Amino acid sequence: MNAPTPAAHLAIAQRDVPAAFLEALKARFGDNCSTAQVIREQHGRDESAFTTVPPPAAVVFAECTQDVADAVKLCAQYQVPVIPFGVGSSLEGHLLAVQGGISIDLTRMNKVLSINPEDLTVTVQPGVTRKQLNEEIKSTGLFFPIDPGADATIGGMSATRASGTNAVRYGTMRENVLALEVVTASGEIIRTGTRAKKSSAGYDLTRLFVGSEGTLGVMTEITVRLYPLPEAISAAICSFPSIADAVHTVIETIQLGVPIARVELIDSNSVRMVNAYAKLGLREEPMLLMEFHGSPDGVKEQAETVQALASEHGGQSFEWATTPEERTRLWTARHNAYFAAIQSKPGCRAISTDTCVPISKLADCLLDSIAEADASGIPYFLVGHVGDGNFHFGYLIDPNNPAEFEAAEQLNHQLVARAQRLGGTCTGEHGIGLHKMGFLIDEAGEGAVDMMRTIKHALDPHNIMNPGKIFHW
Repeated sequence: MNAPTPAAHLAIAQRDVPAAFLEALKARFGDNCSTAQVIREQHGRDESAFTTVPPPAAVVFAECTQDVADAVKLCAQYQVPVIPFGVGSSLEGHLLAVQGGISIDLTRMNKVLSINPEDLTVTVQPGVTRKQLNEEIKSTGLFFPIDPGADATIGGMSATRASGTNAVRYGTMRENVLALEVVTASGEIIRTGTRAKKSSAGYDLTRLFVGSEGTLGVMTEITVRLYPLPEAISAAICSFPSIADAVHTVIETIQLGVPIARVELIDSNSVRMVNAYAKLGLREEPMLLMEFHGSPDGVKEQAETVQALASEHGGQSFEWATTPEERTRLWTARHNAYFAAIQSKPGCRAISTDTCVPISKLADCLLDSIAEADASGIPYFLVGHVGDGNFHFGYLIDPNNPAEFEAAEQLNHQLVARAQRLGGTCTGEHGIGLHKMGFLIDEAGEGAVDMMRTIKHALDPHNIMNPGKIFHW
């Protein structure tokens, strides 16, 4: 079993950035290229546990595809690494300049380029955020369902193959990205896929780039699926006497084929933290937060079925929310769980991890992982998109205490290894980044990782696209 890369043991191998390169960059981009320390530092950190990586040598603020192509061509000429940057919400070190280079900030490329409501598609630039997208298309009666919690960019979500709370009903970015415009490692602009719902034309390059974490190219246009807004939406919370009761309710719901749109598990630690943070009065017990989409009669039938299942497992204190304001209040509490946890222990840092297992193995994986976390004495929070077997632990540690770092890393190691033994994956949605490179070898095998490496060598022969991530060169 390969261990993850501990934050304290991260190898930094900075490449030289020639002065001539920086001069050429400044000449091409002017004020849209910054070498200011504060800007570089802002683009040299994310939400991961890695805190000691030097920032990139410069930041380019791209405003169009040609900007990205010109920046990458200069990087290719001087063999300088390039790291695409969205909003910096990565949790596994994807954005860190472990081999130096520059950051290309794509947040100014934030236009919705074309909306095709008849085809249920929209094409956007990578800097468009999911909330912005839904705001701009709401008049069409459609919505984009992928919701990873953070208001991430569509480019970042595509690069990490994000999913989130709605994945059990609507799938992940893998199923919802139809076509891409990509700047390759040589600075060439290519297109993959079309707006058609399916294709048998050659290799599926769209799926190759989705989830590649910026290691193969920079996405500059993304076409995604849209869905009709449900006629009726109902949300509910339900408390349970134990995690096992909550999880078995979820398992039976999925196995019965109930088309639930969202089902989130929040453990009692997280409920307590959220109550303190958001001034709520939720029962401080394990809780499921559910949402049902469909016709009024369909939603009612789904909700009644799940309520009956929950009652068989001790579920109580059902609270229903049918207005947008009530639903927003409940989901805001869920999305604030991370910030509530951080505030619960001033000065702490969260080492966050995720796994995904077959739904039948969810209870075994969760309960054993909880027992280990409780025994360690390290404060933690647990949330999960458990309808598809995906869950997250956040271990709250003192960043200045090496012993706590090591203990949290050990818990992470045991959790991921358990998930893999049960037929699951080392990451359901965070991606590999820096932290889970060893686990990828365990999961896919040396042969498969070698094949990935061969693809990387072929498409990026000088290893300039976000080097040092996913696997070693």
